[in-house]
Amino acid sequence: MDLTGIIAVSGMSGLYKVIAQSRNGLVVESLVDKKRLPVHASAKVSALEDISIYGNSEDIPLKKVFESIRAAGIEIPAPKAEPQAVRKAFADSVKDYSEDRVYTSDMKKVFLWYGLLDANGNLDAEAPSAEGDSEKTIDKAAAAPKPAVKPKEAPKAAAPKASTKGMAKTQTVRKTGA
Repeated sequence: MDLTGIIAVSGMSGLYKVIAQSRNGLVVESLVDKKRLPVHASAKVSALEDISIYGNSEDIPLKKVFESIRAAGIEIPAPKAEPQAVRKAFADSVKDYSEDRVYTSDMKKVFLWYGLLDANGNLDAEAPSAEGDSEKTIDKAAAAPKPAVKPKEAPKAAAPKASTKGMAKTQTVRKTGA
């Protein structure tokens, strides 16, 4: 499950993938309709990797919540479903969450995000491992051809120095009588 580069923007519905950074903010692509748009630096942006929900013993990262929903194999409730149905589906899939501090609106948002990510295949993708990337760069560096040694070129003639003959080395100042 790869949540790298997926963000939620306050005031904008849906999820977005970060495409590039600009000096004024970010350029993002909607996961729903694949349209690209700018997100200004003043907008509140939350990376899904950094989001967690309240748990009874400790906070539960969103990635683990999505894994729990997938493992439970429950039917995702509709966004307009009754609050009791949403709470029951969430309780069936996510264990040890704080019932007092996790609101029904938060549960609906988690189910909505899960549906978007599942439809785009982001829940099936594996996150790139740091070890695999470092091994690839080492292999590329070892396999790179060594540059051919260029023959030494003849030294270029030095440019003649400018002559200082006839120039005064010090300047004399005349004092005028007062």
